Amino acid sequence: MDRSTGDSSQFVKIRMPSIFHWLRGTKILCLPCCLSRQVCGTMRLRLAPLLLKPLWGSQDFYRPLRYVSTGLPSPQKTFADFEAIHQGKQAIPEYFNFASDVLDMWSQMEKAGKRSPNPAFWWVDGQGAEVKWNYEELGIQSRKAANVLSRVCNLRPGDRLLMILPRIPEWWLVTVACMRTGVVSIPGVSQLTLRDIQYRLQASGAKAIITNDSLAPQVDTISADCPSLRTKVLVSGSTRPGWLNFRELCQVAPEEHNCVRTKSKDPLVIYFTSGTTGSPKMLEHTQVSYGLGFATCASKWTDLSDSDIFWNTSDTGWVKASWTFYSTWITGACLFIHQLPKADTNVILDTLCQMPITTFCCVPTMFQMLVQYDLTRYRFKSLRHCVTGGETLNPDVRKKWKRETGLELHEGYGQSETVLICANQKGMKIKSGSMGKAFPPYDVQIVDDEGNILPPGEEGNIGIRIKPKQPFCFFTGYLDNTEKTASCKRGDFYLTGDRAHMDEDGYFWFKGRADDVINSSSYRIGPFEVESALSEHPAVVESAVVSSPDPIRGEVVKAFVVLNPNFVNRDPGELTRDLQEHVKRLTAPYKYPRKVEFVQELPKTVSGKIQRSKLRKKEWRN
Repeated sequence: MDRSTGDSSQFVKIRMPSIFHWLRGTKILCLPCCLSRQVCGTMRLRLAPLLLKPLWGSQDFYRPLRYVSTGLPSPQKTFADFEAIHQGKQAIPEYFNFASDVLDMWSQMEKAGKRSPNPAFWWVDGQGAEVKWNYEELGIQSRKAANVLSRVCNLRPGDRLLMILPRIPEWWLVTVACMRTGVVSIPGVSQLTLRDIQYRLQASGAKAIITNDSLAPQVDTISADCPSLRTKVLVSGSTRPGWLNFRELCQVAPEEHNCVRTKSKDPLVIYFTSGTTGSPKMLEHTQVSYGLGFATCASKWTDLSDSDIFWNTSDTGWVKASWTFYSTWITGACLFIHQLPKADTNVILDTLCQMPITTFCCVPTMFQMLVQYDLTRYRFKSLRHCVTGGETLNPDVRKKWKRETGLELHEGYGQSETVLICANQKGMKIKSGSMGKAFPPYDVQIVDDEGNILPPGEEGNIGIRIKPKQPFCFFTGYLDNTEKTASCKRGDFYLTGDRAHMDEDGYFWFKGRADDVINSSSYRIGPFEVESALSEHPAVVESAVVSSPDPIRGEVVKAFVVLNPNFVNRDPGELTRDLQEHVKRLTAPYKYPRKVEFVQELPKTVSGKIQRSKLRKKEWRN
């Protein structure tokens, strides 16, 4: 907020290219102007509140939150309570909302001078634009966004909102606004195709979608086939028929909003996750499973405090984006975001050298790319702690990173369903190649296919004990799919689908997937989705998709294809490229087969089922 004028629409502290300083002098630009590279006209700003006032309803509805600046607990005491709940030492509260119980608490601490003068959110686009909010400003802007969702979009608690946005500030604003309104968010990666978006809208019954200019035309194409969809929201500097403009609405929305009182077990977020068969499944987390599920993770794995600045390069559509901001904000730390339109190692290294980032996370594949440089030439400004996960970390990568930077790589292992399962915690002895030890509150064991615990050294399924009591940070299940939910349970354990062994010291050593799911550069890819796309090409009679080893990505998608006789004499290279482009058009591009092998037949059981396991063993044996 501009303290001198009291203008609530002027809220973002920004360092912008010279053209904007020329246009506005020293006046602070608003977020919509910053991100759209446009400057609002004075008359438009004055008229907008009057034109939109009917949408907001009576101002009596918006009773300001009353902050108390005295008698507040210390940040250490507050976080200790969160951690005690996470570890089962305190009871889970009946009601919990991350926005009001955590973010607004830090805002109060900030006002009372009990928090370090560290931003809450810091975004850069690499071109000179910068957005920096403290917790009070994050609260103001998220309440404005909440008013847009509840009063303009008419979304109510329990309604579902599909979010497909790149790394721009609005993604985090909408996420917090969903918490404040009780709306269930459904994040999706920006690479989703028309078919992917249609499936997610239809399967989830989402009443609204928020996206940007690049995907809006696709949404318009399929919206008529999505009967639940009634509101389309655009994050853009321009307008589009049939869409609400989020930036314009946020600019004039009231700052006051009463946070919905959510129960701990109320739904918070839904993720679509790939499986061995069928289309992606919906898994659901509650207000408390994610809201408090990362308290111990924040202190013992990412090692955060309110003076830290944490950067994770994850895409907004993946769970690690959520993992990061929950871990960051529950400790009162600062979340750093670089727009990073594509994975660029030079940009990452330069950013670590130029920005005061203290904690850094990216996938092992990215670390493998980073260590190809002479890291001794780089002087990281403030970096002190690094974590990684999503796929297996190569011991040689860890060794080189530590040798050339002096920093350890702390690997962790978890799932969308579970939060963190195993980790190499801060301060513990690290055995290179191991995922570390079981992470609280989980009792993790290696079990056989019936759920019986296996002795140390013996390979089996990674299992989490869920009986007699299921851990609170566990997902509620796969929505509308009780069969899938039940199939993951054996005896007293939930099986993650991964295989490993545990040594005598309690360290876990990853062996591979128990099913056919492919994990390439931390992207989880189900074979069915790729095979389904291939089946629509006239050259393909049938196909089988498995993982294949890759020196950079760990593993990639490989398709074994039986050709239609009319295509047998086609040039293999040309046909391979044609099939790859075909898959990219039909599903998210990261799923396309990087390797294709044409075969006369596929191995099958006597009942006619394709034996992917034989093809996978063949790939990994070579």
